Amino acid sequence: MRPAVPLLRRLRSLHREITLVWADGGYTGGLVAWAKEKLALTLEVVKRTDDMNGFVVLPRRWVVERTFAWLMHSRRLARDYETLTTTSEAMIQWSMITRMSRRLARPRSRGRH
Repeated sequence: MRPAVPLLRRLRSLHREITLVWADGGYTGGLVAWAKEKLALTLEVVKRTDDMNGFVVLPRRWVVERTFAWLMHSRRLARDYETLTTTSEAMIQWSMITRMSRRLARPRSRGRH
């Protein structure tokens, strides 16, 4: 629970419009109630069930994995070059801004809105 608390507090202070957060199965327990009570955030834990065998796509988990894959296309993020957390955050923002601006700039095909 400890590493998630400062992150959720910062998320809440910077982005009041976000009300739902998905978390890995390791964040069960008191964090869900704490986020609801203290931050007015709904924390939804995405867990595997014990009866699953092999690879199973978990709900909403693919969004996180896809985003990490996009970030790894940035050469500077493919290795752990940064020593400061703020520099790492800046590189992640830079990478996502580049990705999204390319997506917004590409021509739309007919029929898509």
